[in-house]
Amino acid sequence: MSLRFVLGPDLTPALREQIVDLWVDVTNAGGAVGFVAPVTTADVRPLAEATFAAVTDGPDRILVGYEADRPVAVLFLADNRFGLKAHWGILKRVMVHPATQGRGQGQALMREAARRAPELGWRALHVTVRGGLGLERFYDRLGYREVGRLPGALRVAADDDRDEILMWRDLDTLD
Repeated sequence: MSLRFVLGPDLTPALREQIVDLWVDVTNAGGAVGFVAPVTTADVRPLAEATFAAVTDGPDRILVGYEADRPVAVLFLADNRFGLKAHWGILKRVMVHPATQGRGQGQALMREAARRAPELGWRALHVTVRGGLGLERFYDRLGYREVGRLPGALRVAADDDRDEILMWRDLDTLD
């Protein structure tokens, strides 16, 4: 089933709860979206609410992919909040529900973000990736290239520091 994408849906209380639940499910399935499993809704909610506030109060945006009426794919398009960087944006919390992974929905979500980014005045996209999971290969296939690493920047356990990988995609050509 293909996804129906909505950029900037109304963040109703019901949608907020669905996104928090998605965030928990993605994290607990091993997703690198700001937490390390196991997490609960109580763990995720403070960061989720701050992220939602950056959308409702501006200047960030949210892109939601729906399967029927259920959100199964989400990412946040974050503004740089700095005039000299207004021509590019940051993709954060790229999430696809674990039960729907393997169907190309992550690729579809990222392609939709790249298609919609010029509407925000963006000519390039930046995303950070947690090292050690092989996620950079996913982004490579979508036209992103590694532009840097912060060695050991992400502490996922007392004895496990991971690189933060910086990925970049120019939007001059869309696939």
